[in-house]
Amino acid sequence: MQDLTPIALAALDHVTIHTARLGALTNFYARVLGLRPGKRPPFGSDGAWLYCDGHAALHLVEIADSPEAPPSQTSPAPRIEHFAFRAEERAGDLAEFLAQLRELDVAYRTAVVPEFGIRQVHLRDPDGNHVEIAFAPEEDAEPGDPPGG
Repeated sequence: MQDLTPIALAALDHVTIHTARLGALTNFYARVLGLRPGKRPPFGSDGAWLYCDGHAALHLVEIADSPEAPPSQTSPAPRIEHFAFRAEERAGDLAEFLAQLRELDVAYRTAVVPEFGIRQVHLRDPDGNHVEIAFAPEEDAEPGDPPGG
């Protein structure tokens, strides 16, 4: 067998989520994470592309029903455990973001990656998808009291 040279990946390009609540998810990602709806090709289904720093990072595709059951042999729809965005490295952003989540009444939990120190904020979108926002190890903030927690 010939040794293959792996492709040199640069970064995660985008995540696609199927949803029966296109408006709710579009609004959530715009209000909570600051993603902006933008140009989307004329596919055969309704949806939205949400942009992060000029890049279409989140693709929402409208479907008739939300996929709630785990995938099976008859329903091979993949499930994502979580996806993550990396926050820009600006001092104070973590504290400001946590305050914004409390103001918007968005439930979250925080964590620190052992040995790496990366600060994580974990939350769920209206469809229950697990979203992580990663902050630089230098960021420090009291997590405060998350809504509902």
